[in-house]
Amino acid sequence: MAAIDTATLDPAHTVVVATGNAHKVVEIEAILSPVMPGVRFVALGELGDFPDPVEDGADFFENALIKARAALAETGPTLGLSMAVADDSGLCVDALDGAPGIFSARWAGEHGNDDANNDKLLHEMADVPAGGRTARFHSTVVLVRGGEVLRGDGDCEGRVGYERRGTEGFGYDPLFLPDDTPGRTMAELSLAEKNRISHRFHALEDLAAKL
Repeated sequence: MAAIDTATLDPAHTVVVATGNAHKVVEIEAILSPVMPGVRFVALGELGDFPDPVEDGADFFENALIKARAALAETGPTLGLSMAVADDSGLCVDALDGAPGIFSARWAGEHGNDDANNDKLLHEMADVPAGGRTARFHSTVVLVRGGEVLRGDGDCEGRVGYERRGTEGFGYDPLFLPDDTPGRTMAELSLAEKNRISHRFHALEDLAAKL
């Protein structure tokens, strides 16, 4: 991710987004800008190369808060920033008692190994009939603003398929069939289609309603 000129930042009107994903910043900005006029959203990855915090929270909210506070710890002392947004998300499968949940990215043991995670999901669900394959992607978004902490929560309901389909997206997208797009996996949707129904979209809308 390209660095930005930090001299152009107005600390009182800048929100650091705890991500290195430019698409995520665009999505967050599109939903929060109308309720936070005059605020600029910048990715943490645009401000420097910072280590990832240890996400050892007990739930999505705690992990999102860890990431938001870590972003401010890195940028507050040097750049004077006091607002940060972070999200934590994962797949929650009813037949697996909510697993993989907060461990979604590292469920098979190696962080970010999508193939291994999907293989494990297919294995765990091998004997689960169609009626029991309900699941949802969940997202919790946190805004830290000075001493204030606000949160938004959202879900994308669906079910786990029997085989991978599609080449878009990442994570469990090839196996997840959203209720909003019957017959198509998340990985068969365009980015625009995915954003309109995603768990993060709903969480951001929930957060925006509180601002």
